[in-house]
Amino acid sequence: MCDDWDDNPVVVASPVETPKWCSSQNDEVWGGDPATFINSSRTRTNRGGQGGFQNRDNRWGGGGGGSRGRGGGRQSDRGGERQNWRGEGGRSEKCQELRVPSRYVGKVIGRGGSKIGELQLESGARINVTKESDGDTTLVQLFGSEEAVAKAKQLIEELTTDTIKIGGDPPQPKLEDHGVQQQEEPKEIVDWQSFLKKCEDAEKAEWSKYPEIQKQFYEEHPNVTAMTDEEVEAFREQNNNIVVDRTFKTENSKPIPKPCPEFYYAFHQYPEILEEIKKVGFEKPSPIQAQAWPVLLSGEDLIGIAQTGTGKTLAFLLPALIHIDGQLGRREDRGGPAVLVMAPTRELALQIDKEVKKYQYRGITSICIYGGGSRRDQVKVVTQGVDIVIATPGRLNDLVAAGHLDVRPVTYVVLDEADRMLDMGFEPQIRKIMYAIRPTRQTVMTSATWPPGVRRLADSYMCDPVQVYVGTLDLAATHTVTQVIQLLEDNDDVKMQALMEFARNLSPDEKVIVFCGRKARADELASELVLNGISCQTMHGDRDQSDREQALLDIADGTVQILIATDLASRGLDIDDITHVVNYDFPRNIEEYVHRVGRTGRAGKYGESISYFTRGDWGQAKELISILEEAQQYVPEELHDMAERFEKMKDRREKEGGSRGRGGGRFRGGGGRRW
Repeated sequence: MCDDWDDNPVVVASPVETPKWCSSQNDEVWGGDPATFINSSRTRTNRGGQGGFQNRDNRWGGGGGGSRGRGGGRQSDRGGERQNWRGEGGRSEKCQELRVPSRYVGKVIGRGGSKIGELQLESGARINVTKESDGDTTLVQLFGSEEAVAKAKQLIEELTTDTIKIGGDPPQPKLEDHGVQQQEEPKEIVDWQSFLKKCEDAEKAEWSKYPEIQKQFYEEHPNVTAMTDEEVEAFREQNNNIVVDRTFKTENSKPIPKPCPEFYYAFHQYPEILEEIKKVGFEKPSPIQAQAWPVLLSGEDLIGIAQTGTGKTLAFLLPALIHIDGQLGRREDRGGPAVLVMAPTRELALQIDKEVKKYQYRGITSICIYGGGSRRDQVKVVTQGVDIVIATPGRLNDLVAAGHLDVRPVTYVVLDEADRMLDMGFEPQIRKIMYAIRPTRQTVMTSATWPPGVRRLADSYMCDPVQVYVGTLDLAATHTVTQVIQLLEDNDDVKMQALMEFARNLSPDEKVIVFCGRKARADELASELVLNGISCQTMHGDRDQSDREQALLDIADGTVQILIATDLASRGLDIDDITHVVNYDFPRNIEEYVHRVGRTGRAGKYGESISYFTRGDWGQAKELISILEEAQQYVPEELHDMAERFEKMKDRREKEGGSRGRGGGRFRGGGGRRW
């Protein structure tokens, strides 16, 4: 097997020296360069071939057999003197055979022979991969000096992970292949209870380094104390049916504080807060504020469930200001913010930040961090020190992971619009942040709905929370909005004509948000309005953050009367003087309808929503009727007919699907699935 040259080699890569092209008559030869094939010419080179792929034999070859050169271990034309592959006559050449696992042969050869060429260059040996294989292993021959062969063997062994057996016999099967069980090492028994206790002790030791959290800042006003249970219930019922309860009631649960019908009753100890409220011009607390303030000032965790535009932001903001000022030690020495507010979208985060800046209380500072804003500027502010951080979960995790923001000093956490954050897939980011904050924090969660995901989040991170919900846990639109349903043909021209007519009849003091289902549709509507001499702005995810902020400023200050938006603006957009909402495209689910409608009729004002409803929206008719009836709105008879027809169509399809049996499918002959 170990002659100087194998009669039927499989692989021999180029020798150590830099290869040159070789050619032989009427053959297509690949020599040296592993990436190129060339057609042979009739010229002959002065040097012999240095390994090539001969198309005629479809094989890797080890030497081209030139007339005078150092030809691959063949006899030269100068006589019978035997030469090795380096063309050095008279020196003995060693041959050694290896068995390489067949699955590694390609790895040894490399793409176009590149790897085997590297091995030869590094070792100085010639490597020949033969066709001899028993299925599991393949025979590889090594030629050269003893040192070169040993080096090549070492390199190949390092390249392959299986044990390589020297000689012609394949490797013996492992013991487990014969069913012989190897002796297992005894498994260590883990005392998980002890391990968990050590973790808890270590966590307590870590958090003990921080000052104790101060939570109690409430002293009940005598007039509130004097309210009887009947008066409390009457107040709650008259104020949009406030319902208060312990979400996860236990035997040790404390009594729930009574509501505060007046601002003074809640903040009589804090005249500066009362002065700031007076500057804003509010006359009395909203229902959720009246009940939430005494709960939060008492240090309780709170779940506030109410529709948009009901004052939830101020409900958690004013207690947060008092909470920050009441903590032990100087604010400059805390090493991080005391209050963290997480919001689902940058628009809502910016809106909360804007609300915070309305109330100047003892030099408390805030920053809004969100994706799309200047990261460098945000890092600069948080590293200098700030009291309140309002953030979207993505950018918040980014700054925390990078070490720019330390959330361990946080003592008051708000998850605003928690249901929307879960809908957007932020639960992992929320959990990661909450894990990094001390467990004795005070936690506030607001939501427009109470789905299982929000309940699960509350169960994980809140301590015996008080749940305050205004109205009903069932989905409902705000009662300060007149809801109008216009039944139109499912035709863009008809809808566009209706929108144009509405826009031309707007009064100078009216403002409108037009909601579309797609970003491209929003741009189309804006173009049509501008071409007809009606100025407007657009807001959707494809616009730069600066453009979106400018659009909000333009609609807020009256530069334009019409804002065309996608559902990006359906939550958290707080512009008090929006008079109308137009649902140009009816939303895909009824929850978004409720949130869109909530963009008007805010802060005690009244508004109007107009929805273009077509045949393509009939799947939403039944739920829409429930919303309209709950708010005591007019329901067109055609909408009832549409809902009935849709339900009949569903029943018919279900029956047809059941009667097809195993044939399944829409057409005869089976096929299974219905589309």
